[in-house]
Amino acid sequence: MIVKDEFLSRLRKIFDLNLYEVKVWTALLSRGVSTAGELSNISDVPRSRTYDILETLEKKGFIVMKLGKPIKFVALKPEEVIERVKKNLVVHAQERSKRLDALKKEEVLTELNTIFHQGIKFVEPADLSGSVKGRQNVYNHLDMMIRDAEKTITIVTTAPGINRKLEALMPILEKAKKRGVVIRIAAPIDDTNKAVAKRLSKVAEVKHTPKMRARFAIVDSSQLLFMILDDEIVHPNYDVAIWLSTDFFAAAMEQLFEAAWKGFKNI
Repeated sequence: MIVKDEFLSRLRKIFDLNLYEVKVWTALLSRGVSTAGELSNISDVPRSRTYDILETLEKKGFIVMKLGKPIKFVALKPEEVIERVKKNLVVHAQERSKRLDALKKEEVLTELNTIFHQGIKFVEPADLSGSVKGRQNVYNHLDMMIRDAEKTITIVTTAPGINRKLEALMPILEKAKKRGVVIRIAAPIDDTNKAVAKRLSKVAEVKHTPKMRARFAIVDSSQLLFMILDDEIVHPNYDVAIWLSTDFFAAAMEQLFEAAWKGFKNI
């Protein structure tokens, strides 16, 4: 059986398999029913590893073990595999989510917070900074900043960026508004995002910035997160943001923004 390396690589990424697993699985697909020894020969995977890999594939929902001797394994239709993998992912995610929620009520969290707060006392202010890579990680970090906001949230974004903000941040922005946090959002408003801007205006003051093109967020004049790449060009996986926790610089940026904010147009 000859399967191109490029195709195997795609399968590995899609189904989250290692190289041996994807080789054994495709080998079994090509046979329909087969023994571990046969699959070892076809896939060029060491016989000593093949049984373990087949057990793992069975647990993940890719194959079924046939009753009888010698032990054989049965390939499932790819459509069935997709459905099984999806269900397993959902169940696994739900279980992990429950464990993490339960952790909030356990002593482990208290101990972790104690370690953090003791350690943070010895951290220089200049060290409270870092880069955040990948757009999803950027939004996760922005979400964290907003959850901790006490007074103000300032967000400047692009035309497509404001659409993403609604989807990613609306629930957490609503909670911030209920806490009394003042929220301001500035972005170029056009036909592609006018409806989104109207929805966001329920929790924030939204203004149109026809000439300003930037991506950053300031929280409580103490934390700053600014994206350094053009979101219309960079792939989401390669997006990068710089996070700074500094009263001095964040407050200065907010003062500069304050002057510009007065000149922006209301939507």
